[in-house]
Amino acid sequence: MPDKMLYPVNPDRTIPWNSLPELPIQRELSEDLDIYKQLGKAKEALALLNGRSIAIPNQGILINAITLQEAKDSSAIENIFTTEDELYKAYSEEKANQPLTGTAKEVLRYREALWQGYHYLTQHGFNDAYFIQVFNEIKETSEGYRSPVSRIYIRAGGSGPNAGKPVYTPPRGSGVVEAKMNNLIEFLNGGINEPDEPLLKLAIAHYQFEVIHPFNDGNGRTGRIMMINYLCKEGLLDYPILFLSRYIMDHKQEYYDYLAGVSQRGDWKVWILYILRAIEYTSRLTFEKIQDILTAKEDMLEIIRKETAFRKPEELVQALFTQPFTKVNHLTEAGIYAENTARDYLTKMTELRLVEKRKISGKHYYLNTELKRILSY
Repeated sequence: MPDKMLYPVNPDRTIPWNSLPELPIQRELSEDLDIYKQLGKAKEALALLNGRSIAIPNQGILINAITLQEAKDSSAIENIFTTEDELYKAYSEEKANQPLTGTAKEVLRYREALWQGYHYLTQHGFNDAYFIQVFNEIKETSEGYRSPVSRIYIRAGGSGPNAGKPVYTPPRGSGVVEAKMNNLIEFLNGGINEPDEPLLKLAIAHYQFEVIHPFNDGNGRTGRIMMINYLCKEGLLDYPILFLSRYIMDHKQEYYDYLAGVSQRGDWKVWILYILRAIEYTSRLTFEKIQDILTAKEDMLEIIRKETAFRKPEELVQALFTQPFTKVNHLTEAGIYAENTARDYLTKMTELRLVEKRKISGKHYYLNTELKRILSY
């Protein structure tokens, strides 16, 4: 049901919503029993994930394997699809400074934008430069906020009778986007302290960013990166490792419906509950993946120690769990082994069925099948 408190709504979906209300939204959301209960579940799950992540000795697992999958899912929400093989092959080529093309390149740019935003906020608060930097990395451009005369419409998808018709028109005009972004930035930085609960502010801020729609394209991905970076800025996550886009991808229609519900009916409750459920679910999912990765890593190390006389087994296994696809040169460039030793060891691991040898575009890769399985579920 819509909120009992009056919220100004978008009166005409075909004209710019320049009267979009500024933050705060003037309501005690945490006093709603349903929101209060779900807020507790989300905070508990997030704290569990963060406590586990900071105890991992090999942060490369988080930096590469976990965030690559988040990048893949977030890009898929925007209908930018790539296979795991394409993605991890592209990651290997990126590490070798080889030129990238196609959808995998876009996914890797998302991952880079996620980490750039994270590092930026360790030194600065939210500001225009943060949003523009993240957007520029995602879209590989040097543009800023959209022009005051840009005629942007959010149109209905699908193939029904309303397909292609405007369902929302973002605000526009001289200084309009800039002013509304300034208000959002003040809200994110704590200059506006209502509500005082970070996860509620997160849900509100994401809605506000999406309806301001400050860029010509890439707003969805920028907004999802903002959410994860905000959790880090508030100290709720030490690393930007949440699989938040997985939930949104699996509940994509609700995501758009609930965004529209706030604009059209002032229905903040269903939107906030959606975001809190997404945080709870993906926190638990990410925690489970980390646990499974660490267990698989120890199992592989035990087999290597038992079945082989490999030198530096710990360093080898650590490299194999940093990304699903490994090449001989990954081990040589890391200074772990000489080329012949690296190739011999990977061949032996193939025989032990610990990795699977793949030939992709004429190059040999060794796939950690268990890591790929864990990341894909």
